[in-house]
Amino acid sequence: MIIGIFTDTFYPEVNGVATSCLNLYQELQRRGHTVHVYAPKCKGWEEFQSDTVHYLESKQFILLKDRNVALPGMGTIRQALDMHFDVVHTNSEFIVGFLGTYIARHTGCVRIHTYHTVWEDYTYYITHGIGDNTAKNFVKRYSEWWCDRFDRVIVPTAKTENLLRQYGVETPIDIIPSGMDLRRFAPEKHSAEERAATRAECGIPEGKRVLLNIGRLAKEKNLEKILRVFPELHRRLPDVQLVIIGEGPLKQTLQEQAETLGVADSVSIVGAKPWEKIDRYYAIGDVFVSASHSETQGLTYIEAAASGLCVCAVDDPCLLGVFRDGVSAVLSGDSDEQLLESLMLSFSPVGGRIRRNAVEAARPYSTEQFAQRVECCYMTALSERRRGLSPVVL
Repeated sequence: MIIGIFTDTFYPEVNGVATSCLNLYQELQRRGHTVHVYAPKCKGWEEFQSDTVHYLESKQFILLKDRNVALPGMGTIRQALDMHFDVVHTNSEFIVGFLGTYIARHTGCVRIHTYHTVWEDYTYYITHGIGDNTAKNFVKRYSEWWCDRFDRVIVPTAKTENLLRQYGVETPIDIIPSGMDLRRFAPEKHSAEERAATRAECGIPEGKRVLLNIGRLAKEKNLEKILRVFPELHRRLPDVQLVIIGEGPLKQTLQEQAETLGVADSVSIVGAKPWEKIDRYYAIGDVFVSASHSETQGLTYIEAAASGLCVCAVDDPCLLGVFRDGVSAVLSGDSDEQLLESLMLSFSPVGGRIRRNAVEAARPYSTEQFAQRVECCYMTALSERRRGLSPVVL
């Protein structure tokens, strides 16, 4: 098949959507397909551009300074129209997503969309709390309208499928968790010397155990909750260092919060790290913590498990069927007190046992299985088109 992947974020950007699209692009190529990616230019794009990865002119997005907005030109549109795609697979509901739907509409190929992001959790960046309910209602209606323009929609978890059905989406939905190259996260890959060097780079004192978070430093990730809990955790377990890896609008706020709480010396906020080296940073962790409710799948949880860490997360529907509480992760209630107790458990012998089960829990989320399931989705949509079972949506 000739496949076009259209996304508003791609490697070398580091986030769940960019990683998912990169893994799908590489694995579909390994399976013999011709795959082209269209994405905005971003920092470092020059090193990865090729005949099949097309970076589009872009400008910084005013509302999210760490994101770029694509500016597709007529040359790009003509080139994409000449590709004769069998499948257009969009991974964005915005500019590059619209480019993909335009190409699909004018060539008559199959249209697949992956709904990666629960946008109602992100309206705060536009409204700043003013008229937020109105914005959330608009996002729900927009998501319904968008998803009903496709032959099939892919979601990573049943949580997202249920949400789209509540919005009123009628398009067939396939639940396909995003995959990853599990081999690169294998604990045995990282030597003691490498771990020591990475710990020193992150400012971790010798002998400290590491409570790790990797991801975007933003409101929806609920990192402030983790910091609220950390002083009491550190009082009980003074050998624990909190290490936060990532960039985002909340970075300065988190640094100031750590100072206000009197734990700045035991909190390392070390900034973003290159995606191709991110496995080195998981390797220094003992416990991976998340208090987010905004994840559609939570790839970082699976990366942490594949790295042999004990995952401690505030329970969320996205984790249903992924982890078993007390067996492959420690799942916490929503309160600060419950998260504290779950973290204490994660650093106990129970957490040690979970770490030994973690790699096995991540095994179903390989890139191979991911690409195979997506390929089946494409084939189903193509078959339905041939049989006239899939409506042509304008």
